[in-house]
Amino acid sequence: MAKAGSKLASMRVDELMKLRDQIDSALSRKTAELKEQLERLESGGWVSSRKKGVAKRPGKGRKLLPKYRDPNDPSLVWSGRGVKPRWMQERIQAGAKQEDFLIAEGAAASSVGNRSVAKKRKKPKKRKKPN
Repeated sequence: MAKAGSKLASMRVDELMKLRDQIDSALSRKTAELKEQLERLESGGWVSSRKKGVAKRPGKGRKLLPKYRDPNDPSLVWSGRGVKPRWMQERIQAGAKQEDFLIAEGAAASSVGNRSVAKKRKKPKKRKKPN
């Protein structure tokens, strides 16, 4: 590194200006190449950008209908996803089978009632009045 510094110090001003122009043009070419490469990747679907409005997963945030119900306490239900609830684990250890807790298709829909499965709309925030 010391040799490069001493070479630059011994160069004339016009040589340094010419070297700077060469560096600028090389950097411009490299920048253009990288931009072109990035555009090819984006058009091929390799790069996802949040700015371009990539859609979220369609099922995210939706409530699922219950698939299993405790016959002793109808308020205890489970959709079948995630960790098994304690009430079911306890009953299975006592000798029951998971299939014993299945809900009939029509009963599952009625147990949810008229609750909307879609996301709730957010209420607009109240603005504070300036003093």
